[in-house]
Amino acid sequence: MALSKSEIKAAYPLPAYNYRVEIAGVAVGFSEVTGLSIKRETTTYKESPTAGGAPGPVVMHMPAQLSHVTISLKKGIVRTQSIATLYRWLSTTQINQVEKKDVYVRLCDENGEAVVSWKVLNAFPTKLDAPSFTANSNDAAIETMELMADSITIEET
Repeated sequence: MALSKSEIKAAYPLPAYNYRVEIAGVAVGFSEVTGLSIKRETTTYKESPTAGGAPGPVVMHMPAQLSHVTISLKKGIVRTQSIATLYRWLSTTQINQVEKKDVYVRLCDENGEAVVSWKVLNAFPTKLDAPSFTANSNDAAIETMELMADSITIEET
């Protein structure tokens, strides 16, 4: 039996190229987003063997704190947009008055509606890389910004 259009739409994976990034509610066009990882560190406990039990210590691995979050955003430099926008945000960290912002990465359907959103909480910039300049290449000028954040949550829309 053939599937209906709505059944195919509900079961087919969304393409990774259809996304948008919002920093403090403002949409910013990035060409690549990496590092949206939620990871826990682990703690190892070693217990002495019980009488009559297996020889040697009993080793248990347990979840501990969430690992730190570092995401990377890549963006082409465009004349009509402010080139220094990301730099101004990074420069707020110089006098230890960092401006932390929430960042949303929203995976969208074919109509541009958000289906799944990754919310990066209290993000602040830690690094801004200028494009690589090569005389024998005609690649676009891409700047890269790294952010550190408190945590990531996933929201289904």
